[in-house]
Amino acid sequence: MAPNINPTLPLLLLLLLLFTLHLSSVSAWKKEEFRTCNQTPFCKRARSRKPHSSSLFATDVAILDGALTANLRQPPPESPDQDQIKPLLFTLSVYQNGVVRVKIDEDPSLDPPKKRFEVPDVVLPEFESTKLWLQRFQTETVDGDSGPSSVVYVADGYEAVLRHNPFEVYVREKQGKRRVLSLNSHGLFDFEQLRVKQEGDDWEERFKSHTDVRPYGPQSISFDVSFFDADFVYGIPEHASSFALRPTRGPGVDDSEPYRLFNLDVFEYIHDSPFGLYGSIPFMLGHGKARGTSGFFWLNAAEMQIDVLGSGWDAESGILLPESGGRIDTLWMSEAGIVDTFFFIGPGPKDVVRQYTSVTGMPAMPQLFSTAYHQCRWNYRDEEDVENVDSKFDEHDIPYDVLWLDIEHTDGKRYFTWDRVLFPNPEQMQNKLAAKGRHMVTIVDPHIKRDESFHLHKEATSKGYYVKDATGKDYDGWCWPGSSSYPDMLNPEIRSWWSEKFSLKNYVGSTPWLYIWNDMNEPSVFNGPEVTMPRDALHYGGVEHRELHNAYGYYFHMATSDGLVKRGDGNDRPFVLSRAFFSGSQRYGAVWTGDNTADWDQLRVSIPMILTLGLTGMTFSGADVGGFFGNPETELLVRWYQLGAYYPFFRAHAHHDTKRREPWLFGERNTELMRDAIHTRYALLPYFYTLFREANTSGVPVMRPLWMEFPSDKATFSNDEAFMVGNSLLVQGIYTEQVKHASVYLPGGQSWYDLRTGIMYKGGTTHKLEVSEETIPAFQRAGTIIPRKDRYRRSSTQMANDPYTLVIALNSSHAAEGELYIDDGKSFEFKQGAYIHRHFVFSDGKLTSSSLVPNAGRTLFSSACVIERIIVLGHSSGPKNALIEPSNRKAEIELGPLWLRRGKSAPVLTIRRPNVPVADDWTIKFL
Repeated sequence: MAPNINPTLPLLLLLLLLFTLHLSSVSAWKKEEFRTCNQTPFCKRARSRKPHSSSLFATDVAILDGALTANLRQPPPESPDQDQIKPLLFTLSVYQNGVVRVKIDEDPSLDPPKKRFEVPDVVLPEFESTKLWLQRFQTETVDGDSGPSSVVYVADGYEAVLRHNPFEVYVREKQGKRRVLSLNSHGLFDFEQLRVKQEGDDWEERFKSHTDVRPYGPQSISFDVSFFDADFVYGIPEHASSFALRPTRGPGVDDSEPYRLFNLDVFEYIHDSPFGLYGSIPFMLGHGKARGTSGFFWLNAAEMQIDVLGSGWDAESGILLPESGGRIDTLWMSEAGIVDTFFFIGPGPKDVVRQYTSVTGMPAMPQLFSTAYHQCRWNYRDEEDVENVDSKFDEHDIPYDVLWLDIEHTDGKRYFTWDRVLFPNPEQMQNKLAAKGRHMVTIVDPHIKRDESFHLHKEATSKGYYVKDATGKDYDGWCWPGSSSYPDMLNPEIRSWWSEKFSLKNYVGSTPWLYIWNDMNEPSVFNGPEVTMPRDALHYGGVEHRELHNAYGYYFHMATSDGLVKRGDGNDRPFVLSRAFFSGSQRYGAVWTGDNTADWDQLRVSIPMILTLGLTGMTFSGADVGGFFGNPETELLVRWYQLGAYYPFFRAHAHHDTKRREPWLFGERNTELMRDAIHTRYALLPYFYTLFREANTSGVPVMRPLWMEFPSDKATFSNDEAFMVGNSLLVQGIYTEQVKHASVYLPGGQSWYDLRTGIMYKGGTTHKLEVSEETIPAFQRAGTIIPRKDRYRRSSTQMANDPYTLVIALNSSHAAEGELYIDDGKSFEFKQGAYIHRHFVFSDGKLTSSSLVPNAGRTLFSSACVIERIIVLGHSSGPKNALIEPSNRKAEIELGPLWLRRGKSAPVLTIRRPNVPVADDWTIKFL
């Protein structure tokens, strides 16, 4: 008798094989799975071009609809075999606060085969209302040209210049004509126009077993951009590399790849590499001592490669640019799209960040709980495991706010479901956490299991909501569930449909305390080219995947965030963590640096990665504490907690093949050290939350490079081992095991106070400091005031009514100032003015609290919290009492500890129990 063979067995074997291949790549990054520039035709072509190879010139210059417009043409071809390039449309628009936008596209009146893709829903709708309507332009002759150039006003002291022949566009200072930023100064501009395929045309590209049909032929764009008076350039995440971007071409640079922007699922990525990772933000900043900061942003979601060109790269070109103290040239190359670029003139680093976020949006204001500590693992096994982990945090007096569940909590990797054997009572589980002020996060990825019994797949199929393959069929790729399809998130209708899935009715087993994690949304496709979706897959409106690839995860993040807003009827701020990101992602939630590894180099590279994300808008970011892959040695884990406590997003996470590593598993002493690091974060939550509000209103990141606060100090420009948290704290990581000493550079002319001991150190010099296991070097800047909460609770939610401590660090003038922002921590009512924002100033022996809320007479939000301790660093002892006004009462001044529950420190001047309301105006004067 023939054996009874299960017909699904071959499918399961195939799935097992694919997973085995996929997971085997986890053990080491396999470089050969991903394309190099030489294997990427558009990159190879662009890199091969010589300076001055562009022959474009501008004609028909005019003012139209408040913008400077022109046609960009080329001379007639020298040979009849050469294609005649059709004129391109050039538009230069000027916006308030020093922003210039330059667009170059094919002329739709000349019947291109299709409309080139322009990335929608990234530029804020209100940005267009800041346009300055140009009325006229001036002409002048520049750089000895035979013909004129057109000049328009940008802002006070700045002009934009369109050089007609050869074509070039730049922004300059009006006084002295010194350039700030330029495009095509080296004549490397190239724009491959769409074509209709003719017989004999072979446009297919092949990589490994995959073929890209490229139905419209090569369509890449490339050009050079120069940053004048720049000592370094920064930005263009995501790469595990130095903060200041190193040259990728030029004398002394050996066989380097460009910085790649192409969202990919990269396992166990290596540090110190220009290889592109999970997200892409094509925004670069130049900074130098001579002038300050400028920025350049190319709104383009196709694959991009960017060269930073080392000094002397163009030595044989014969091009002479105006003299500049430190020009840095770059080469930008993209596979598709249009030229849609933004010039930001600065001149300060915070100005450039504000200008960029005025275009792409300010970072969202997070819920307070999400700025605290998160505990995650792939995977907490079941409800009993969840309950045990939760109780152990309490047993060991370690606060935390969020417990995370990875993919194994679902029913067969079907998102929005629960494994009812392992998690039979998900609502009860979440409610138990909520009773302690805690929350839960579950994972929802974009791949939908192709299972006819799965309601989500049936609905998406019937509505035609999936991305299509090149033949027009639903694209079928492989991911965690096996055979999967992907919602077409470019389509607003589909995003709206997706957002409805997060309602309490649709997401059965969810509660208002549940928030979301979007992983694998690059998108990751295990059997796709470079572990992602084919470039010739088709989206809404006939857009090819190649044109929007880097924005797919952005639209997925957007739809998920909108879903949580809808779930709460518009009253609840969402929390969504996304792995993939693009420009504008800061409006929708947090990101992290992906699948890092438990080693010291990865701890170190987390700092430049997070600094870069913050500079480019993504302030709510962090790295997996402890490293996702591998088992960290205990010292590394402790050091990672000590550093991670200062990340904007503070989460521990680990792969399922690693040993359990909750903080109480490494002996009492190490538990104490990790507990202390987490307590530091909780004590500083009022300061962090105030900084998140600053980011929400200005774009200035929570975690900052030193040069953002000290922009003229060259010693800070390439320092990516230390960073600022706001303007008041400087933190230096420890990145090597068994270190006894660390060299720490403290910038500026004022002193710094050790955060733990209060000891004063001189600014403007490098200190060799003893390092203990207890902490990493961290300092409060003289002249600042930091708010804290010193009572330890189980979660941040339980700290809501606790009193505050103010730590005043006096400068050489015996003065200091700081701020404190408070709202309800969860709703959008702050947008209507329901918040407290205090400004503290200490001067002439008097501390004053005043309101920064417009129309402060209106009380839309109140707090009964008081300030129970005021610590003053740098004040000579003497005063015994202080007078509190307007209540006309006295408070005692004594010597007390800097921290209530920590090791020994020198006693510091302390006003005990002034008990002044945090929401009121008052003064406290030393007597």
